[in-house]
Amino acid sequence: MRFITFIFLLCTSHFLFAQYKHAPKDYISPQSHKNKRDAFIKKMPQNSVAIFFANPIRNRANDVNFEYHPDPDLFYLTGYREPNAVLLLFSNKTSVLGDTTQEVLFVQPKDEYAEMWNGARLGVEGTKESLLITTVASNEKFSDLSIDFSSFDYVLTFDPPRDSRDDIYASNDLYDLITSFKEKVNYPKYLNPSSEKIYQAMKRTSLQEAANVAKMIGQQMRYSTILRLDQNIINYLSAPTNEKRLEIAQTLPNTNIVIHVLDSLMSDLRQIKDTEEIQLLTKAADMSAVGQIEVMKAIKPGMSEREVQGIHEFIYKKYGAKTVGYPSIVGAGESGCMLHYTSNNKPKLEDGELILMDCGAEYRGYTADVTRTIPVNGKFSKEQKLIYEIVLEAQTKCIEMCKEGASFTAIYDQSTEIIGKGLTKLKIIPSPEYYTSYFTHGLMHHIGLDVHDKGHYTTLKNNMVVTVEPGIYIPQNSDCDKKWWGIGVRIEDDILITPQGPLNLSERAPRTIEEIEKLMEEESIFNQLLLPDLE
Repeated sequence: MRFITFIFLLCTSHFLFAQYKHAPKDYISPQSHKNKRDAFIKKMPQNSVAIFFANPIRNRANDVNFEYHPDPDLFYLTGYREPNAVLLLFSNKTSVLGDTTQEVLFVQPKDEYAEMWNGARLGVEGTKESLLITTVASNEKFSDLSIDFSSFDYVLTFDPPRDSRDDIYASNDLYDLITSFKEKVNYPKYLNPSSEKIYQAMKRTSLQEAANVAKMIGQQMRYSTILRLDQNIINYLSAPTNEKRLEIAQTLPNTNIVIHVLDSLMSDLRQIKDTEEIQLLTKAADMSAVGQIEVMKAIKPGMSEREVQGIHEFIYKKYGAKTVGYPSIVGAGESGCMLHYTSNNKPKLEDGELILMDCGAEYRGYTADVTRTIPVNGKFSKEQKLIYEIVLEAQTKCIEMCKEGASFTAIYDQSTEIIGKGLTKLKIIPSPEYYTSYFTHGLMHHIGLDVHDKGHYTTLKNNMVVTVEPGIYIPQNSDCDKKWWGIGVRIEDDILITPQGPLNLSERAPRTIEEIEKLMEEESIFNQLLLPDLE
């Protein structure tokens, strides 16, 4: 029986290797990931080490997990898409596992039985060969790593994932990797981004300001459970005098662990896209625009929100996208006034209402974010047109401003000026400054490996890809004439900043009322889809 099992696994291993070999080829190239690691290392403080963990495997129910999604930062730097991994990058050449290197990636080892069930793994050698990483080791060796982390001036890390499950049958899962790391670096029990900044404030505060700092900390503790468990902070707040607070501050533990710097360093890098990233984002945006087009042709009263969602997501998969970049927002009527409505459970779309569709394909890890708002019956009403035209004007003017050097704030201010004046003209608000009643969110965000990608929000730079998404939302019982109630409009496009000006990656999807209504008169291929009645 053992011999038969061995032969079966031997044959299966060849199939699994072929399965990985035949995976899509248009991911970001290994050289591009190497360039990103090199750029990151150049930004590191002297005598520092940075640690990046893979995302946890998250449980859906019982013995079924959610589809695994790589940690975007780890993927950005390596291209590695499997769980239970940890990456170390060093500012200087360091001796690790017999190599003198600035990078080491600990990965899942090959496991024929696990691969038979869950698919191929790259393993150590496969990772070395395919991802151009200098030093690669099995994650089984991480616990034996003999690096003196106290010798570094800075140990840069994110707050490690707190929702990783301990697989009692594995000694090298993410839970074990994080536990081992915390032991190696003497990780403070309650260290997190909030407490790190609070400790710094406590240490730097003068005698005169100690009471004010304590008051500020007390306000933050109301919203953070982990801060309320930190005995050092509790003692500081309960100290009877400012002198006692200073004494407590001097006894706070010193650590070389820094958990607020990585986010800024990664934002510096990830906000600027290279040629390969732009190609993937362009494709993701284009297929997302096609999804909007096909829905415009197919939609009619009586369809469900879920059916509309299905058309969008079918289009993405038809073009080779694995999944969506975020839960699709498909809200008709009143639901279009809810910013992150994802229930999408209205069984029948009604004649005369609008439907807001905020949907985006994720292609090879990179996600688009495209929104269109259209009339279910193919024709905008008078009131819908008036609101839509305000939003369209705001978006058009703001896209025109998307050039290198333009400030995010100035572009946002342009949108609020147009929306404020427009709503005032329609007597929906008494004066422009009341625009916040109906335009309640930001205007722009970066897109990339995350739909709200890492990046700074000061000025635009070439090769950034950002959204421009003004909106007006007038829910039921708003303080205006009820003829406006239930109208929610958002228009969103993905804009590449270039030396020649803004390039709309999702421009294929119509934006003007005339274009939308004309397209909605066309016949849809989905009208030919006839399924049996299940009742």
